[in-house]
Amino acid sequence: MKKFRLGKTNLMVSHSGFGAIPIQRIGDDEAAAILKRAFEGGINFYDTARNYSTSEYRIGHALADVRDQIIIATKTHAKTSEEFEKDLETSLAELGDGSYIDIHQFHNPSFVPRPGAADGLYDAMLKAKAEGKIRHIGVSSHRLALAKEMVTSDLFETMQFPLSSLASDEEIELVKLCKEHDVGFIAMKAMAGGLITNALSTFAFLLQFDNVIPIWGIQHMWELEEFLKYENNPPALDDEIWAIINKDKEELAGGFCRACGYCLPCPANINIPTAARMKLLLRRSNVQKFVTESVQEMMRNINNCTGCNHCIDHCPYGLDVPPLLSENLDYFENYLSEK
Repeated sequence: MKKFRLGKTNLMVSHSGFGAIPIQRIGDDEAAAILKRAFEGGINFYDTARNYSTSEYRIGHALADVRDQIIIATKTHAKTSEEFEKDLETSLAELGDGSYIDIHQFHNPSFVPRPGAADGLYDAMLKAKAEGKIRHIGVSSHRLALAKEMVTSDLFETMQFPLSSLASDEEIELVKLCKEHDVGFIAMKAMAGGLITNALSTFAFLLQFDNVIPIWGIQHMWELEEFLKYENNPPALDDEIWAIINKDKEELAGGFCRACGYCLPCPANINIPTAARMKLLLRRSNVQKFVTESVQEMMRNINNCTGCNHCIDHCPYGLDVPPLLSENLDYFENYLSEK
């Protein structure tokens, strides 16, 4: 598989990366088989996080025999140096004896971690690097203005940020800013949280950037094989592909939920990432799985919203969530009544 230099890390990474959130949802043997096939297919970059339950363990153990040939990026939600050190030791233990972390990332912090700050986070990262426990320092973000500040600080070697064929001009500018500062760009949400239904179009779109590695969230072998097929026969970003992309942008114009989950937990136990996208999911997906009794119950739970505004305060995209939920519930009920 084609490789490129991931910014100032100088790591040579495969064009496609493996996003390891979904392998939490399957069994150990199936996860191991998919991870091994990904490596055999040429993928050498694996992204995970401390709070992705079994994800670190599964990567570390399935690929233990090729550890020196792969790159593992993980993340920490730590708010203090003590929490950081605890997360670090747990991650290393999960990844396997004698392991290390190629890229350790601050996981969507609400500020720019800096050397000498009272929280001690960046200094703890530097200490871990000096001890050889980590090799490079990165950060992930869902907030565009904050992401730009992080990149221009020159404190981070990689930036992980949502990027897909639905990208705005401002998000493309972030890609360019990363290139100017030699910061490797790790593209999460490359399928826009499942709203993009044509992997070929977003694959072709992201292929145009020579400093971006998309981390495809993979749960099934057939998903992996599709991306490997595109790697072996790279699609051209031609008029036909642009037509698909422009149609997607038209349908998804305006603010839409990216399913990042930072609105959770909801005090009323509303499944906001799914409920806030129901209108789009019904239009763009196999609808049968969204009209079951359990989904109906989940959607009607929107009526229990307390108006606490926790979701509004925590949405990195500034969505006015309660009205969005109500709109989706109305659409859902109308859809059911017309069936």
